[in-house]
Amino acid sequence: MTGLLNSFVVMLVVGLLANIAGAADNKRDIDVLYLRIATPERPVLSNLDPIPEDLGLAGAYLAVADNNTTGGFMGYQFVMETVDLAEGDLGAARAALHDSDAPYVLLDMSAEEMTSLVDGTEARLFFNVRSYDDSLRGENCRATLLHSLPSHAMRADALMQFVLKKRWDKMALVTGNAAEDAKFAQALRKASKKFGMRFATEEPWVLDGDLRRQAGAEVPLLTQKLGDYDVLFVADEHNDFARYLAYNTWLARPILGGDGLRATGWDRVNEQWGAAQLQSRFHDLAGRSMQDVDYAAWAALRAVDEAHLRTDFAEIDGIRAFLLDGIELAGFKGRPLSFRKWNGQMRQPIGLTHASALVAMAPLEGFLHARNELDSLGADTPESQCTAFGE
Repeated sequence: MTGLLNSFVVMLVVGLLANIAGAADNKRDIDVLYLRIATPERPVLSNLDPIPEDLGLAGAYLAVADNNTTGGFMGYQFVMETVDLAEGDLGAARAALHDSDAPYVLLDMSAEEMTSLVDGTEARLFFNVRSYDDSLRGENCRATLLHSLPSHAMRADALMQFVLKKRWDKMALVTGNAAEDAKFAQALRKASKKFGMRFATEEPWVLDGDLRRQAGAEVPLLTQKLGDYDVLFVADEHNDFARYLAYNTWLARPILGGDGLRATGWDRVNEQWGAAQLQSRFHDLAGRSMQDVDYAAWAALRAVDEAHLRTDFAEIDGIRAFLLDGIELAGFKGRPLSFRKWNGQMRQPIGLTHASALVAMAPLEGFLHARNELDSLGADTPESQCTAFGE
């Protein structure tokens, strides 16, 4: 009897190994296109924070490796093609889309370029991994464009929750000259109104000299104009001039933005909820720390993988439906990630961080929501201007 049982076990193991080997030889390909259009170079006051050449792309590569670990046992593999284009080369981007059969496309480009490429394209699912622009989730939303990068509004709401929790009632704002600075400043104003607050004073950034030499003299004069305040917000999306505000302001006050407290989709200081393990694997792959665009690319492809497994490899419409109304993705942020079915935005906690530590993860305790506390960050259904999703 024992001999028969042993023979059965051996046959079972041999059969299982044969099935795995057969699956490895006949893997189902899940094709992905990573499409990047270079962003315009900008004049900077500091060279301390260079933009990695593989920003975003490295996160996608890590996701492919993670997905294919499971795929090796389940008989599928993610295959990613990358297309890197010069600034403004929409014609080549359209040609790349035409030549590719990939049903999933990660878009690493400006908001305007995304909408131009998505329009008129069917039978694909696009993911925005680069732009925080609220209009992409609002009046300019597209039914086939999902967003794994948080919006300006989500980041602004996270900061306002923190300020409200601290009871810092008097707020001041300094806004940079870049278009992205203006968009984030507007998101901050909307967030302040949403939470029953307002900015008492605002000033535009007008200094254009060498702040490495002049910050100690010029910044106090600028910030003196703001009068009295409890906290200073800085809308400087590239941390260009904001790094020079700390310890140079007229009043000794906390700073939100720049080298102060930041609202991030991902930051190198994230260590809780297993994040240290993700950070380590990313560093082994890229030789640097993971940034928010990397995380957005990683999360998008991990969501696609999860959707395929949960729907038994449904067609593209089934994958989209599951992403918008069913997925709960583990994202190393303490809460499951999902997508809002009214605008395609990935629900996710927003880290409030400084250079050395995570201070808090929004939504903060006490900020409740009837459906999902993560919906206290960013445009909720009643205030959404997106109509493409039919919600």
